[in-house]
Amino acid sequence: MMSEDVNALQERGIKLYGQRDYEAAIKIFRQAQELYDQANQSDMVAEMKTNIGLSYRGLGQYQLALDEMQSALHTFQESKDTRRSAAVLGNMGGVYLEMGDKEQAYVCYRQAADAFLEIGEKKMYGETLLAIARMQFKDGKVWTSATTYEVGLENIEKLSMGQKLLKRLFSVKNRLSGTGTN
Repeated sequence: MMSEDVNALQERGIKLYGQRDYEAAIKIFRQAQELYDQANQSDMVAEMKTNIGLSYRGLGQYQLALDEMQSALHTFQESKDTRRSAAVLGNMGGVYLEMGDKEQAYVCYRQAADAFLEIGEKKMYGETLLAIARMQFKDGKVWTSATTYEVGLENIEKLSMGQKLLKRLFSVKNRLSGTGTN
């Protein structure tokens, strides 16, 4: 019975988050967190903390977002859950970026990318590299950004139309310059 109730709460929280009703989402995720805590499911408590952190990020309450995510990260690292640790690090990178702390954002994104690569999560590795590439581009590091973006795209199977075009452009550049794999 509990699992159905908590799953329904979680789904409702996700729906509210998707509708950008972050305050309501936080309340629902907290209720789910309490149920998971009562059931001694620390990994799901941490998942709810991550969702709460994302909701705080949506509200622009960055320090609260980081506090929730840091707590979740600690739980995932203690349980050696590399995939979820990396996902939280990526989310934290986004919070730091929105706060204007580029150095800390880069550290989080880099740690996330390394962890995703280590466990063979190619798509998440690629997505994280794209986030790093966007940061590099905004910092005026155009060539570094292009290289990072190219590696990111190579790791993502289902590309958007824009990403497919960029990948083709990189291929042409590599053929003309005699570099790369094509």
